[in-house]
Amino acid sequence: MRSIAASLAVLASTACISSKPAPSAAPVPAPVLPPSRSVSWTDSVLSSLSVRDKAAQLVWPMVFGDFASAGSASWARSQTYVSMDHVGGLVMSVGGPMEIAEKLNAMQRLSGVPLLVGADLEFGAGYRARGGYFLPNAIDLGGATIFPPEMAIGASRDTSLAYEQGRITAVEGRALGIQLAFAPILDVNNNPANPVIGVRSFGEDQRLDGALGASLVRGLQEHGMVATGKHFPGHGDTDQNSHLTLPTITVSRARLDTVELVPFRSAIAAGLGAIMTAHIALPSILGDSSTPATLSPRIMTDLLRHELDFRGLLITDAMDMNGVLANVRPGRAGQVVSGAYGTINSIGLAEACKRAIEAGADVLLMPSDVPTAIDAVVAGVQEGRLTAARVDSSVRRILALKERLGLNRNRFVDLDSVRAIVGDSNNLNVARRAAEQSITLAKDSLHLVPLARGAGAAQRVLAITIASRSDLGAGVTFLAELRRGLMGGVRLRSEYVNPDDPGTNYSRLLAAADSSDLVVLCSYLAPSYSAASASAGAGVLDFMRALSRRGTRMVLVNFGNPYLLQQLPDMSTYMLAWGGFPVSQRAAAQAILGVNPITGRLPIRIPPSLSLGAGEMRPALPQPVTSGVSRP
Repeated sequence: MRSIAASLAVLASTACISSKPAPSAAPVPAPVLPPSRSVSWTDSVLSSLSVRDKAAQLVWPMVFGDFASAGSASWARSQTYVSMDHVGGLVMSVGGPMEIAEKLNAMQRLSGVPLLVGADLEFGAGYRARGGYFLPNAIDLGGATIFPPEMAIGASRDTSLAYEQGRITAVEGRALGIQLAFAPILDVNNNPANPVIGVRSFGEDQRLDGALGASLVRGLQEHGMVATGKHFPGHGDTDQNSHLTLPTITVSRARLDTVELVPFRSAIAAGLGAIMTAHIALPSILGDSSTPATLSPRIMTDLLRHELDFRGLLITDAMDMNGVLANVRPGRAGQVVSGAYGTINSIGLAEACKRAIEAGADVLLMPSDVPTAIDAVVAGVQEGRLTAARVDSSVRRILALKERLGLNRNRFVDLDSVRAIVGDSNNLNVARRAAEQSITLAKDSLHLVPLARGAGAAQRVLAITIASRSDLGAGVTFLAELRRGLMGGVRLRSEYVNPDDPGTNYSRLLAAADSSDLVVLCSYLAPSYSAASASAGAGVLDFMRALSRRGTRMVLVNFGNPYLLQQLPDMSTYMLAWGGFPVSQRAAAQAILGVNPITGRLPIRIPPSLSLGAGEMRPALPQPVTSGVSRP
């Protein structure tokens, strides 16, 4: 396997989309050098930067890929990051493909030094680059290719699919102007109560996670995009959310070596170009419960750099999260800060930034105050906490990566090429195949799946969608595909339940279930970044338990938290689609109808009854010509 440096150097010329003539970026002043010395672009730029501009290279704020007029406050803020703060990179959040590409071109024009752009492309470029839904009709505006979550790839156990996901993500992401994917997630999700990782992980088998993660890394980096393994040294075994607090993981060093570090070792061996840190405490290793791994030299330098011999870019998780800002050290006063995730007693952003660079970080991701983060690094040098050489080493690593990616030669993308590359039908077909292979029939004691046809088949089907009001796409594709595929004469009735609505008439829904031959219960309940727990609410759980007790023939299809069965152990038929994206909704409906075989196997345990690898296999059924089922 070639190193990432070699791979990216070879591929830069093809991965960087050619651009139409664009206004040139302001040239970076080059120092006068002795004629006998050969100086690389990296050396030239590094020597030209002031101390503050070097610090700014380490700070990457987040921008949205929304439309922002030239006179809007949001564009003024984005413009300030580049024109005044001189940041070294950006984190692209959500938006439509064309808006993302156009905005990144505009911001690259403003920057004296090319910007390095990263994004959470965990499930493909479409995880961030989609147009969303147009209200009030919930029209899907489309976008880049989106894959089912990583745990779905784990259920398929197919390393070639993981590679293809990486390849397609790289090709589409580079067409949008994004060079770093903050993926794959290498956390071993071995705690069912984990409220923040869950289906974002490949699963709880560290060897499977390592194989799939390494394949995704190769797919990304052999096609011109840098992969970022996260969250080091492993965020799986916790029931706390690091957005809200500092989670404590009590594993020993021996356990860390045999479980959590296994996928990271595999990815590093595959040439992994970047790693993102975890805001977690490891008291058995660090000796206290108040130091996040992100701020620990023993984790970030001694373990990662020296023991694991990682030479790539080291990026912090978001610096606006409570897990890195909270002051949890007993007896030490802090400052009260009202941040993105509530009011906390904090060590303060400036102190957190200094400690992250001291620990070994190269990039400070998404600080809530960009000038404060930059000034903190400068102050760290002035105070003697950071040497100039320490800062230079990170700046050099960032600039060298920009040079290897070819950004010093062309930092722009061709907007006319976006439509030809992003969301290509061949790419969508690969994502469809991944979703189909991931569908897992965890249990089916009554053999309800696939649905029976002819004599004895259900004639009255009730489909109940359980999803929060903000999930506009929940059930749309699934119900359309189910309705299209049901045999003539079958009556499909659909109902919607908002678990947050205290006025839901559950009695009416139970009566509707009593008068149906089959209930297809679809749960889109999933943890969120702002949730402290992965558990579903009591009201909707009571409703689902009541449905199960009534003896109605029922199929529970889970598009959200796969561990929901722990709270509903009496469900006789439990199917997992792993995520609620349209591609997974379509695959789930076609599996129920018998259009596709069911071959997925659990990449996790679901205590107490379902073991790792569980799953009932089902062949596809012959499809009548008149069924109306169509493949996308």
